Amino acid sequence: MTTTTLAVLVPLLPFLGAAAGLLLGRSAPGFVRPLAVLPTLTAAVIAAVVAARQGGGRAIDAATQLTPTGSVPIDLALHLDGFAVLVAVLVGLVATCVQIYSTAYLKDDARYPSYAALVSLFTSAMLLVVYSGDLMVLLVGWEIMGICSYFLVGHYWETPEARAASLKAFLVTKLGDVPFLIGLFALAADTGTFRITGILAAVTNGGLDHPTLIALLLIAGVAGKSAQFPLHTWLPDAMAGPTPVSALIHAATMVAAGIYFVARLLPVFAASGAALVVLAVMAAVTMVGSGLAALAQDDIKRVLAYSTIGQLGYMSGALAVGDRGAAVFHLLSHGAFKAVLFLAAGVVIHAAGTNSLAAMSRMGGLAKRIPDAYWTMTVALLALAAIPPFAGFFSKEAVLVAAEHTALGDRDIAPAAAGWTVLVAGLAAAVLTAAYATRLWLLAFRGRGPEAPDHGRQPAAMTSVLWVLAVPTIAFGLTTGVLTDWFDGHSLTPSLTTAVLSTGVGLVGGLVTYGAWRHTTALADRPPVGAVAAHPQAEPALVEAEAITSHTAAYGTVADAPDPSDPGRLLLGPLHRHAVTGFHLDALYTALFVRPVGAAARLVRFLDREVVDTYVRGAGSIARGLGTLIRRAQTGNVQTYLGALLAGTLVLAIAAVVFANVYAGA
Repeated sequence: MTTTTLAVLVPLLPFLGAAAGLLLGRSAPGFVRPLAVLPTLTAAVIAAVVAARQGGGRAIDAATQLTPTGSVPIDLALHLDGFAVLVAVLVGLVATCVQIYSTAYLKDDARYPSYAALVSLFTSAMLLVVYSGDLMVLLVGWEIMGICSYFLVGHYWETPEARAASLKAFLVTKLGDVPFLIGLFALAADTGTFRITGILAAVTNGGLDHPTLIALLLIAGVAGKSAQFPLHTWLPDAMAGPTPVSALIHAATMVAAGIYFVARLLPVFAASGAALVVLAVMAAVTMVGSGLAALAQDDIKRVLAYSTIGQLGYMSGALAVGDRGAAVFHLLSHGAFKAVLFLAAGVVIHAAGTNSLAAMSRMGGLAKRIPDAYWTMTVALLALAAIPPFAGFFSKEAVLVAAEHTALGDRDIAPAAAGWTVLVAGLAAAVLTAAYATRLWLLAFRGRGPEAPDHGRQPAAMTSVLWVLAVPTIAFGLTTGVLTDWFDGHSLTPSLTTAVLSTGVGLVGGLVTYGAWRHTTALADRPPVGAVAAHPQAEPALVEAEAITSHTAAYGTVADAPDPSDPGRLLLGPLHRHAVTGFHLDALYTALFVRPVGAAARLVRFLDREVVDTYVRGAGSIARGLGTLIRRAQTGNVQTYLGALLAGTLVLAIAAVVFANVYAGA
C-alpha cells in the first residue's frame, strides 16, 4: 500500500470500530471489547508505519475535491509532515492504552459498549484533525471531539457533578468555537482556499489582509479547546468523568488539538506581532495561575487537570515565540507522562477508595499495595517537574530556550516582549510545578495512619499499560538528536543556562514543599475523611463514582478539604482560599454572564407567556365566544327556524320601506 492509503486507514479504522461496536453492543456483547481495542491498536501500528515512511522528510500531500461550493472549494486532503505523523503515533498509542485500560476499569458497566464506541470515535476525530490538509475537514474532527467529550465526561450521569461538568465543557468550548469559525471563514476569504498548503503559501506571499483580526479570532477558539485562560474553567470540572476519559482528553486529544492547530498555521499567527504578544500573555497567565490552583486542590485528578492547563500554557508559550518544534515536542512528551499520571491515578483511587489527598495522607501502605502505579507515577511526576533525564525536562527546556532566544533578540519571529513574558512565567511555573508534583506524591504515597482499605488486586489490563507508557516518559527526551528532521530541522537540545536555572528552581520548589510537609505532618492526627468503603471486588469505575459523590458530601466541594496538615495551605497562605476555587473565575462568569442570560431568559419567557400568549388567547376566546352564540342558534327545531326566517323577512321589509321613504323625501 502507498503511504497515502495507509494514512487514510488510520482515522478510518477507529471510526469503523465505533460503528460496529454500537451496532453489535446489544446483540453480540462479546465482540464489544475486541472491536474497541483491535481497530485502535491497528491504527496505532499503521500510524507508526506512516511515520517511518515519512521519515521527517518533505511533506506528503494528497487531495480530492469533496464538494463544489461555488466559491472556496472544500477538499478531502491529507497533509503528512513530521509533526503530523508523530502526533498521530501519540494519539494511537494513548488511545490503545486507554481502550485496554477501560476493559478492566469499566468491566461491569452496562454502558460500556456506548462508552467504547465514543472513545473510538473520539480517537478517529483527533486523527482526522492531525492528518487533515483542509480546514473544513479539520473542523469536522474538531466538532466531533466536542460532542464526544460531552457524552464521555457525562458518563456517570447519575451524579450531579458529571451532568454539570459535561454541560459546562460543551458550552465553554462552543463559546470559543464561534469566533474560531468566523476566523476560519475570514482566513479563507483572504487567501481564497481552505487548504493548509495554500494558506501558508498565501501568507508567505503577503496575501493576508487582516492578520491580527484573524489570528485573535482563531486564538479564541484555541483557548476554549485547549483550556487556556480565560476559557480553561471547564477542564478541572471535567474530572467528574471516568479516569480513562480524562487520560485521553488530557494526553492525546481535545486539548492537544488547539495547540496542534496553531502549530500547523503558525505563519498565520506570526504575521501579527500583536497576536503573538496576546498569545504570550495568555500563556503566562495560564502557566502561573494553574500552578497556584493545582497547589491548592484536594482531588488528585483536579491537581492533574490544572497541571495539564499549565503544561498547555508552556506549549502556547513556545508558539508565542515562534517555535512550533518546541511546542509539538512538549506536546508529545507531555502526552506520554500525562497519560501515565491519569491512568495511575485511576489505580490509586481504586486502591484507596477515595480521590481525596487529605484522606490518602492518613492511610498507610498505599505505595506497597499498588507498586506498579507507585513507580510509574513517580517517574511521570519527575517528568512533569522537568527533572533530568526524563522526557519532560528536555521538552520544557526546548520551550524555555526558544523563549530565551526571542527575549535576547537571537530570533526575530516574535517580539522580544513575548519572549520575556514566556521566559519569566515559564521559570515561575517551573517552581510551582515541582511544588504541586511533590505535594501530590507525598500526600498520596507517604501517608501515615491505618492501612488503606483492601480493594483487591489491580487488574493486569490497568497496570500493564502504565509500563508501556512509562517507556516514552523515560526515554523520549533522549531522542532529541535523532528526531531533528521531524521538528523543522533545528536542534531541541537544552542550553546550559536555562537547564541549570529551571532545574534549580524546580528543585527549590520540591524541597520547600517537602519541608512544609514535614512541618505540617504533625497536624495529621485525625482519621481519614471522605474515603469510600467499597466492596473489595467492586469495579474501579464504581469506586471512582462513589468517591466523587462522597468527596462533595464530606467537604461541601469537590476541590477542597479542610485539612490543616496540607503543605499547600502553608505555602499559599491567605492565597489558598482563592486558589482552591480557581481564583473565583466561575463566580465571576456566573455574575457577568450566567445570571444576566438567565434573567434575560426569564424576561423572554414572561413576555411570551403573559404578553404574546395573552393576545393569542384573546383571539381564541373571541372566536370561541362567537362560536358559542352561533351554536345556541342551531337548535334543530324547524318551528324556530321558520319563526326566525319570518322575523328576518319582516325586519328587512320594514327596513326597505323606511329607506324608501327617506330617499323619497330627500
